[in-house]
Amino acid sequence: MSRRCLITSKGVLTGNNVSHANNKTRRRFLPNLQETAVLSDALNQMVRLRVSTRGLKTIEHNGGIDAFLLSVSNAKLSTEALRLKRRIQRALENRAAA
Repeated sequence: MSRRCLITSKGVLTGNNVSHANNKTRRRFLPNLQETAVLSDALNQMVRLRVSTRGLKTIEHNGGIDAFLLSVSNAKLSTEALRLKRRIQRALENRAAA
């Protein structure tokens, strides 16, 4: 599994460790990814996501995973997030038809 946030698409950055003697060695800056379960109201179940802490804050700010995914354009979402968005849309359509 890649070290990339499902929501914000934050990934690994690279840089240098710089010692007091100004020696430079390469290093990696890893995003703060968390494996969390978020409640989807449309699906009536918990959805497991690997998101950054900033992504969790974004989801909460937008009113949950359903509202966030439905408000964001498809071009900005990863393939896994698009799959989840389609599942939510289908569930909402089925609920409206019934």
